[in-house]
Amino acid sequence: MSLRGKKVVVIGGTSGIGFAVAEGAVAEHAEVIVASSKAANVDAAVKRLGQGAKGFPIDVTDESSVEAFFNGLGPIDHVVFTAGDWGERGSGAIGEVDLDRAAATLLAVRFWGAARVAKHAHKHLPPTGSITITDGTLAHRPMKGRALSTAAAGGVEHLAKGLAMDLAPIRVNCVCPAMIRTDVWNSIPEAGREETFKRMTAHQPLPRIGEPAEVAEAYLYLMKAGYTTGQVLLVDGGSSLV
Repeated sequence: MSLRGKKVVVIGGTSGIGFAVAEGAVAEHAEVIVASSKAANVDAAVKRLGQGAKGFPIDVTDESSVEAFFNGLGPIDHVVFTAGDWGERGSGAIGEVDLDRAAATLLAVRFWGAARVAKHAHKHLPPTGSITITDGTLAHRPMKGRALSTAAAGGVEHLAKGLAMDLAPIRVNCVCPAMIRTDVWNSIPEAGREETFKRMTAHQPLPRIGEPAEVAEAYLYLMKAGYTTGQVLLVDGGSSLV
């Protein structure tokens, strides 16, 4: 299956992994539409992509925004959802976490945003279309003090499996990246950032941080893999093995 001439929508496609997916789809001669919550970021991404790419703002926490977004696009072929909101809102020992705040915010984008997108995107997809969502490796490698984030990540994976049954024959899959070199790591001082990456990945079979273009290949594969649905594809340098 080829992406040539296909209409690919990348929500969260203005930076990081999402932008790398958009670049990869453009390189395969797809018609690419990027979306995120900030119009300025959308405009900048469209300019960088060139090749006739388009972009529009969307608020995935607002169902009316999601519905209007897809109604304005007409027929599409593939949807990739990389928007995220893990943050630290569910972090800390369970006895100290503000559960009301976590309940209101932790799943707002990555889980409920993906659910809203699936609800309205599938109406515009052909039977051969696909939706690919994103979780994180906490689902497979729980950490102390991250119980709620771990559960949220696992919930995203099960959402993909449930949607694969619910929306069949439209294919729904999930990509699970580990440490990928994106702006999320900019909070680490640049002077010691590479040493921090080396220390954090030293245990992995592939002892380095991943690049956005590498994980983007997983999304490109899942868009084209016409006999693959309900799957979770780990791109983690082998970290889940150790």
